[in-house]
Amino acid sequence: MGLLKNFFKPNPARHEQKGDACVRASDWGMAIMAYGAALNILEKTAPEEVEARQRVLEKLQGSKETLARQHVETAIEFMESGHNEDAGELLKLALDLAQDRALRKEIKDRLVRVDHPTSIDPQQDAAESLTLPTADEQESAGGGDEETFTALCGVLPEEVRSAYASYGLSFRRGYLALNRGEFAFAADALSQAMEEDSSPDSYITLELATALLNLQRLDEARELLETFLEHHPEALPGYQALCEVFWEMKAFDLAEELLETCPDELKNSLAYVLMRGESLSQAGRHSQAVDFYQGFINQYGRHEAVLKALAGSYETLENLEEARKLYSEIMTQCQSCHGSADLLVQRKYADISFALNERSTKILELYLSLAQEDPFNQPLYFQRVSEIYAAMGNQEEARRFRLFFQQATEEKE
Repeated sequence: MGLLKNFFKPNPARHEQKGDACVRASDWGMAIMAYGAALNILEKTAPEEVEARQRVLEKLQGSKETLARQHVETAIEFMESGHNEDAGELLKLALDLAQDRALRKEIKDRLVRVDHPTSIDPQQDAAESLTLPTADEQESAGGGDEETFTALCGVLPEEVRSAYASYGLSFRRGYLALNRGEFAFAADALSQAMEEDSSPDSYITLELATALLNLQRLDEARELLETFLEHHPEALPGYQALCEVFWEMKAFDLAEELLETCPDELKNSLAYVLMRGESLSQAGRHSQAVDFYQGFINQYGRHEAVLKALAGSYETLENLEEARKLYSEIMTQCQSCHGSADLLVQRKYADISFALNERSTKILELYLSLAQEDPFNQPLYFQRVSEIYAAMGNQEEARRFRLFFQQATEEKE
């Protein structure tokens, strides 16, 4: 029993890797959950690993900021089309995620403009977080959590959205807790929801299994997910969650068998391709993952999500030149569409270039831009800018940005 307990002990590195894979697929919500789980495990089991905790915290915060900005962009579209209530709900979600002061101010200003009746007080402290009310408080007050639940469900398929709306208070409390990374609370609430709704084809099973997976209760999660897929063989999230269970158990052959059983309509989806490639990577078969992604690209074209995944595999194989070429390609594609690549792609390109000893004006300007767009990681960017200026022989600017680095570091502390 002791050996089994040690073998299946919580693994923060695996959660972090899962978060990295979600980021490459631009699945920021799942990335937040994965990084949150990794950070929670590190804080409980390895408080002395300061660097690891800081690294995961930065990834978690970066994912939150990116998702917040996406919510703001969608909210602006809602506002422009006159759907102010939907815009207000998304802006509240964004405010709950964002830490950057400028972004929070923008969100609060937009909340005022949509004239939402329950807009958050613009004087709310930036570090304040929303707490989950008790059942009695939620029943009597409703309000913010109800709107958050509605907004979370808004991105789901119609059939699933309708099912989630039909479940009771226990499910809503559990679902909110799950999306906030409060997995123990979520498991308790969702277990209660299953007792209240015993329908064999309930979607509650999927959400409870996700909570149990994050609590490392793998056998229970597996049983629930296998039952769920019997009733919903077309539900891709069920396959994704069960694959993660098998990855955690290091049962990579079972994950492969599961993916082979997916219906053909799922196998033709981009999400399936990313999941199949990630399964190969989880098994340590990174070269096969590269070949798999390349095969897809050769047949179906250069989709950005697959390019990101392929670049990640090249990084793991320490083929930094190929990874940099792919990140450069993604950035060029975005520029040709008059958009900008997400911050992670820009940072990956800059960091790999720096690792390959490039100390050019182009990389310097990229780090300066990142310092503006990603204030949470300013210390690193200022440090890199200082080193680039020093390599260029501009000692005055190097000293100036060393001071910026020190100031930014002190502010974070």
